[in-house]
Amino acid sequence: MRKLVLAISMLAFAGSVAFADPIKDRQALMKERGKLAGQLSKVVKGEEDFDAAAVLTTLKALQANAEKWDSEKLFPAGSDKGDTTAAPKIWEDKAGFNAAEDKLLADVKAAVASPPADVDALKAQLNTIGGDCGTCHQTYRIKKS
Repeated sequence: MRKLVLAISMLAFAGSVAFADPIKDRQALMKERGKLAGQLSKVVKGEEDFDAAAVLTTLKALQANAEKWDSEKLFPAGSDKGDTTAAPKIWEDKAGFNAAEDKLLADVKAAVASPPADVDALKAQLNTIGGDCGTCHQTYRIKKS
């Protein structure tokens, strides 16, 4: 539990830094998102005990992460070059890309508004949230070989 609180505190501090390099900034935001989802996944897999308060804290951190998303700042023209796996489709289909992020935010907000009471409820929510991530990655991310 201490690790979770410390990790969230560090992520909140890191999230307060202004966007400077869009590629590094979006990668940092996605790494944070992945760590938070990973923490929830450990609970679903039974690797960590279900603690409703800790799960809600993590879901709130995931919501804060999703709320920081600003595709105009994170994916400006020209930021498709360099150390990135962002697919050209992002710039070709900004509306679809933004809709995918909006769906993730809505699903995370719904999870926070109706926190899971047990592992099964968390699993259902995480399947929805994970589906959002997977859909976006399949369409808007270049797979590393």
